Amino acid sequence: MKGLTELLTCIQEISGGNYSNDIMSLTTDEYDPYVRELAESVGLMMVRIEAREFALEQANDDLKCNIVATIKAVARGLSLRDPYTRGHAERVGLYCERLARRGGLSDDEIWTMRVAGTLHDIGKIGFSDRLIQNVDTRVDAEMLSEIKQHPEWGYKMLRGLEFLGPALEYVRSHHERLDGTGYPNGLRGDEITIGSRILSIADVFDAITTTRTYQQAMDLDKAFSILRNLAGPSLDPELVELFITDIKECGLEDAEDNFSTCAMVENSVFEADIKK
Repeated sequence: MKGLTELLTCIQEISGGNYSNDIMSLTTDEYDPYVRELAESVGLMMVRIEAREFALEQANDDLKCNIVATIKAVARGLSLRDPYTRGHAERVGLYCERLARRGGLSDDEIWTMRVAGTLHDIGKIGFSDRLIQNVDTRVDAEMLSEIKQHPEWGYKMLRGLEFLGPALEYVRSHHERLDGTGYPNGLRGDEITIGSRILSIADVFDAITTTRTYQQAMDLDKAFSILRNLAGPSLDPELVELFITDIKECGLEDAEDNFSTCAMVENSVFEADIKK
């Protein structure tokens, strides 16, 4: 029967997820009526399956966006208690996205970096009132210990959201340092993923170029000098230079009205980095 072999081949391809329109060529008068009728039925079924898959994908994407938006809303509520860091998380997310794109990462990786940057400090929801309300630049050992736990807290909060993928590890490791002096796990060198390295640079840069309770915003020359001093022992040297190039060409981000996150006083850790 003319066309039967071709029909079976098309059906096999469709069953494998290859929704080709080749099957419609079997609906012309040159083929047996039986083949034409089957081809039309299978073609219609294929169209319906494609439509349903698209609807499911769209619903899944919407669900992901809503979940992330909910988490961001929680973080924004916390940030209202600390106006000095308002907009920090969103700016860090934007810087991560820019550096990932300039570094040649894929579209999926760029999206992951944007999300990781935006959510990187979500673990600070676990900070005590004593730490949140602290306006003194002195941080005692107990407070410092609490500060160092927030990346792990953030990871544990988000780990049930499997669609975040590598972003979970980036949140967990954004305070790790190449020389092993970072936290929470003291990772060293290649143990730190490129995503975590990107996030570390973006986080440090935004911290030093915005006014905090313990410092005034630094100008770009000073900020670049600090990043370069940290390159090697703490930050990835190649990514630092790539980031500086991007800032020179594209400027600073301004997201204060779009999103805020809770980023409390970490000056003792930050100053220790600067002195290295």
